[in-house]
Amino acid sequence: MAQFGIQIHRKSKTKINGNGKRLVSFRDKQKQEIGNYFSATKLDKKNVVKKMRIRGGKAHSVLKKAGFVNLLTKSGYKKVEIKGVLESKDNRNFARQNILTKGTIINTDLGKAVITNRPGREGNVNAKLLE
Repeated sequence: MAQFGIQIHRKSKTKINGNGKRLVSFRDKQKQEIGNYFSATKLDKKNVVKKMRIRGGKAHSVLKKAGFVNLLTKSGYKKVEIKGVLESKDNRNFARQNILTKGTIINTDLGKAVITNRPGREGNVNAKLLE
């Protein structure tokens, strides 16, 4: 997804120092300062998890497509199917594109629910039922 570029985690080049001078970088970006692409977890029939290597040789689970959600109800957690994306607090276009992020309101078999975790970083979708 070209619209979501790689993030550079460091100070801004246009920030003004305390003495009034503009911040001038003295080196290029390093590999440790580069983030990753936005995972953009999409709605689908089943869950698709991708393993991604991170720093130190460890692995993270990235959820690429989601079809089911671990829904917290009064009687406990239940695994239910996601019917659709109603609205997203991050971007209104995410609801149109069926992209799941934290805070997105989804429609399930048991009713409306809000996503409580970050699916692109944890490999699953957790949500709680809206009253």
